[in-house]
Amino acid sequence: MYIVTSTVVVPPEKTGEVIGIYQNRSRRVDLADGFHLFRLIQNTKKKNELTVHMEWHTKAAYMAWVKSQEFKEIHDLEKNYPDQELAKIIPTVRQYEVVAE
Repeated sequence: MYIVTSTVVVPPEKTGEVIGIYQNRSRRVDLADGFHLFRLIQNTKKKNELTVHMEWHTKAAYMAWVKSQEFKEIHDLEKNYPDQELAKIIPTVRQYEVVAE
């Protein structure tokens, strides 16, 4: 199993807006080969810190998604988001290999 997280800290007054974006996400990634799970999680102490948590069957499956046209299209939409304050936020991405269960 391969886990990828992407964390952003958004302006506190825009936290609900960002959560709404993810609640209404396209779900295109859900159809990718090797995709297992998507979650948006919220820090319980810093409510404006949000993390996308995705699980993949393998690193190769994740890398194939990152190189796909669909990935590019989705992330191009983010760059062109009307709220430029949100569009400029750069996430902290981390990747993990599950080594024990």
